[in-house]
Amino acid sequence: MSTNAPRSWIDELARDQDPLGRGSTAERVAGVLRDRVTEGRIPPGTRLSEEAIGAALGVSRNTLREAFRLLAQERLLVHELNRGVFVRTLDRDDVVELYRLRRLVEGAAVRELVGAPERVIGAIRAAVEAGERAAADQRWPDVATADLHFHRGIVQLAGSARLEEFMLRIHAELRLSFHVMDNPQRFHEPYLTRNRELLGALESRDTQQAELLLSVYLADAERQLVRAFEDAR
Repeated sequence: MSTNAPRSWIDELARDQDPLGRGSTAERVAGVLRDRVTEGRIPPGTRLSEEAIGAALGVSRNTLREAFRLLAQERLLVHELNRGVFVRTLDRDDVVELYRLRRLVEGAAVRELVGAPERVIGAIRAAVEAGERAAADQRWPDVATADLHFHRGIVQLAGSARLEEFMLRIHAELRLSFHVMDNPQRFHEPYLTRNRELLGALESRDTQQAELLLSVYLADAERQLVRAFEDAR
């Protein structure tokens, strides 16, 4: 378990200080930290320093503690007595539940494909292309981020802002599970082709094919992650 957050992501938080300074709220601070988790910048087990993060973002300890509380409710952080606040470490059961939710939400979103606006398909296409560029540069953490953006686009097919907000939290938690894979390239690389194939079905508005591809896709990913967590015991 990490005892301190890497300086690199802490330093990057300073870029978010100006927007936060204009009417900063605990929700906005929570959003910044959630984004860093979703990007894979803050791994499970990282201890979050109130002093370092508060200084980087220019927020008070009370605001930061409220942000921590919100993220704990989202199951991204845990408070350990006399030790501090840590990024949560997931287990096998978390993966099973997360993928159950993904099947329910993403599966339902794909069934809204016919009426979805072209801009949503364009966002999904952009995520596929971003993942392929990252893979060409051997930037596997960025491939994982692009993959989550791809699935965020699938959720957007449903046209529900509330559903999108909910799944942002689920995808952040899901990103924590990816850290169990000891070889990110071996895990993520096959899904680049599958994302491209699924994109083809979405572009042609073939709901039946998209549903089938997504169902098999999610089942395979869940199986791989569950196996990795069982092996890590």
